[in-house]
Amino acid sequence: MIAFLAALLERFVGYPAWLTDRIGHPVIWIGKLIDALDQRQNHPEKSFGSRKIAGAIAIAIVVLAVLIVTLGLQQILRFLPFGWLIEILLASTLIAQKGLRDAVLAVARALREQGIEGARREVAHIVGRDTAELDEAGVSRAAIETLAENTSDGVIAPLVYLALFGLPGAAIYKAINTADSMIGHRSERHAAFGWASAKLDDLVNFIPARLTAALFALAARAMPRADPTAAWETARRDAPGHASPNAGWPEAAIAGALGFGLGGPRAYKGELLDLPKMGKGKRNLTAEDIATAISLYDKAMLIALGILAVWALFSIVF
Repeated sequence: MIAFLAALLERFVGYPAWLTDRIGHPVIWIGKLIDALDQRQNHPEKSFGSRKIAGAIAIAIVVLAVLIVTLGLQQILRFLPFGWLIEILLASTLIAQKGLRDAVLAVARALREQGIEGARREVAHIVGRDTAELDEAGVSRAAIETLAENTSDGVIAPLVYLALFGLPGAAIYKAINTADSMIGHRSERHAAFGWASAKLDDLVNFIPARLTAALFALAARAMPRADPTAAWETARRDAPGHASPNAGWPEAAIAGALGFGLGGPRAYKGELLDLPKMGKGKRNLTAEDIATAISLYDKAMLIALGILAVWALFSIVF
């Protein structure tokens, strides 16, 4: 029940920007702990193996800290009158359903109203790649790829762990995912220290990524000119070629469903990476294609809410 109501609340309200400005956000608080551990334990002069061990200890500390805080808070709230309302409110902060939609929609709006420069500024807020040289098609692909990947990481995965394990489950997932985004990349500083965080993130996202691909395929059935069969077949064919064991699944599924060509070469900090392509459809995408992808996303979210409603009813009855 908590997962369904939290998802419903977040879908319509989200996490207000003014609240972030005043008190921050749970992900920001977790990020500060990760950064502190990175600064304290990740010493460049240590050996690669020692830094891997230090990184494993760091992520264990983060997970344990989040578990203790959220489990304790959950138990307190369940003794308070209407404490479940506060639990729903807290759980909703761990889902990025509305925020993701708004951010991607802002890119499409900027393309229409401000031109390429405005669109580059907007897409730079949601992607890690270099955006200064992107054309309209590059901006559109970046926005749609981010929508696909973050549907899994930012929405479906926290909902899965919230439904299965309550507030602590969703919070621990967000802690692992935040650690991966901060220290899980293969830079000189974090290749060793972030190794454990990256591997743990791969593990916890394994099932949600494939569930997200399935949701996109199901959503395609309710959308004119979308192809549910191609969504799943493209995911199965192209996702294994992605650099990530998980990110390719939702990306390839949305590409197959809508007849898009995603992925391919992109630049990070001036370095051009020749990444695999997801889907064999058109690559010359526009703001209208971003809007089409958002429409598929909306239908997938409605299906997810329906599944959560059934799960809530099942948990009440049994």
